[in-house]
Amino acid sequence: MIILGPVAVSENNVIGKNNDLPWHLPEDLKHFKELTLGKTVLMGRKTYESIIARLNKPLPGRKNVVITRQKDFKVPEGVLVFSDLPSAFQKLSAEDIYIIGGAEIYKQALPLADVVLMTHIHDNYLGDAFFPPIDWNQWEKVEEEKHEKFTFAKYKKK
Repeated sequence: MIILGPVAVSENNVIGKNNDLPWHLPEDLKHFKELTLGKTVLMGRKTYESIIARLNKPLPGRKNVVITRQKDFKVPEGVLVFSDLPSAFQKLSAEDIYIIGGAEIYKQALPLADVVLMTHIHDNYLGDAFFPPIDWNQWEKVEEEKHEKFTFAKYKKK
């Protein structure tokens, strides 16, 4: 199964700024960890680099998969690298794949996704990375957990 997210998206569709999150929501980071621990997380090179910048290591307790066109991209042992999404999906077809960013990877994966896990941030933010347009008519909200500053939601493709 291809799961888009968990992804936090502001009301104006911002997902990032300067290769980082433009907000500080510890509850959302905890939610992200709970959903992805022990799972396969797939990301673009810039998202991977932002995680390394923040943690000095790949996401612990998860199979980290990076998509990059750079032929000689160096990663620690255990991190998988693919040149494109189709080859990653083919190799990892037996497992659930959580797509965790960034904008270009979300755009490419959205038509293939079975589930979207989204944190709707109840505010607008300045940013330089945006979640792609989504046709909500193709999705059904199956779970929702409201909080003051955000809402966790799960959508399944109709």
